[in-house]
Amino acid sequence: MAAAAAVWFSAIAAVLLAASTIAVVVVAKMTGKRNGGAAAAAAAAAEAELPLPPVVSGVSLIIPVITRGPMAVADELYVKLGSVFTVSFLGVVKATFLVGPEVQGGFYSRPESEVHQGGTYRMTVPMFGRGVMYDVDVATRSEQIAEYFAKWGEQGTVDLKRELDLLILTIASRVLLGKEVRETMFADVVASFHELMDNSMHLISLCFPNLPIPRHRRRDTASARLKELFSRAIQLRRGSGRAEDDVLQRFFESRYRDGRAMSNNEITGMLIALVVAGQHMSSSASTWTGAFLLRDPKHLAAAVDEQRRLIGDDRVDYDALTTGMSTLHRCIKEALRMHPPAPALVRTVRRGFAVRTREGKEYRMPAGHSVVSYAAFNHRLGYVYRDPDEYDPERFGPERKEDRVAGKFSFTAFGGGRHACLGEHYAFLKMKVIWSYLLRNFELELVSPFPEVELNNIMLGPRGEVMVRYKRRKLTST
Repeated sequence: MAAAAAVWFSAIAAVLLAASTIAVVVVAKMTGKRNGGAAAAAAAAAEAELPLPPVVSGVSLIIPVITRGPMAVADELYVKLGSVFTVSFLGVVKATFLVGPEVQGGFYSRPESEVHQGGTYRMTVPMFGRGVMYDVDVATRSEQIAEYFAKWGEQGTVDLKRELDLLILTIASRVLLGKEVRETMFADVVASFHELMDNSMHLISLCFPNLPIPRHRRRDTASARLKELFSRAIQLRRGSGRAEDDVLQRFFESRYRDGRAMSNNEITGMLIALVVAGQHMSSSASTWTGAFLLRDPKHLAAAVDEQRRLIGDDRVDYDALTTGMSTLHRCIKEALRMHPPAPALVRTVRRGFAVRTREGKEYRMPAGHSVVSYAAFNHRLGYVYRDPDEYDPERFGPERKEDRVAGKFSFTAFGGGRHACLGEHYAFLKMKVIWSYLLRNFELELVSPFPEVELNNIMLGPRGEVMVRYKRRKLTST
């Protein structure tokens, strides 16, 4: 029931998010360019003949969700309306939900000019350098992780969620923010980031971001503090004349098409956005990975045995992480399937297109609608994944390949197609370095109840503490 609630409440949040795109939609309608040509006109005419998806009132869903439960309502809509349906709020905001890999192609494969995600990530693509985010210095990451866990004693009990959160922020401070932050202001940055995240990720902030409530005042104070700290870091870097191998340096060196450099204010905003996005994704996925593994002796033993086979000299190399740790990779991927940190993605249709369901029905997605790709729901479809509510990493193994059988958009925790997340490789690499170290150096036991989903947040992380008992060990190779 908790997982179902998370799925459905995040769906409602996604629809409400679509409301914020109304202005963009209006502008897109007024300024969008039309492709000429007889072929294009004929295709558009044929597409115009297709029916629109069935519509349900968003307001009408509120009472059923409260009285009958989110799972019952979600199942009813899917069974009654099929894999493509529109939720309409008073006829003004219309968000069409695409359920199943068969109908995801238009969402993930069409260019930005046709299916628009807004300006949030527009500047990030040219900012990532392969030498910074993807060809990660594994030795450096491993050294940071070992240094972090050195503060643990021989045995004890910790909140795994908090520890991984701090560790991943430590890593991000080097990869994204640079040594100025790490060496002179890290404690302030960590405290401010936690204050920002704690007061920004709730549904009320998604629906009413400017509501004058204490939570938003704390959020704004933390944001201003981070901008102040990052501005100081920028001044230190510029004043030193030193060039570092980090994203901050890439921002310094990047230019817009007109040759203009990024301003300090733009750089600070981008740094905050990058850390918030990457830190929460990795922290949530790493914690869920640990919770599932520590609840499942079979797959925990398999992951530990894999480390024994691979690690002979207490060193993790790049090849082992990218190609050798298939068991650990599948364990992480299964945690992401069951609890994708970003449960839904919303885009605005600028140029209409058609979708075809697995039953052969075709529907028209008109310009001006919002479309929702709903990973949290799609990842639990029974015809795609066998026993979808069960933790089963072997579903991604070479014998089953459940994420491919039904189509390439069966697993969309990192998006897909033209709109795949640039940080997927980096995220998997980082999580495997962390869990490789933990499995080799500690015996771990989950001592608190298995975590429930935090329903009040935009992103579906574990709720409350995830208490783990640890004891140091030195894993020997086989």
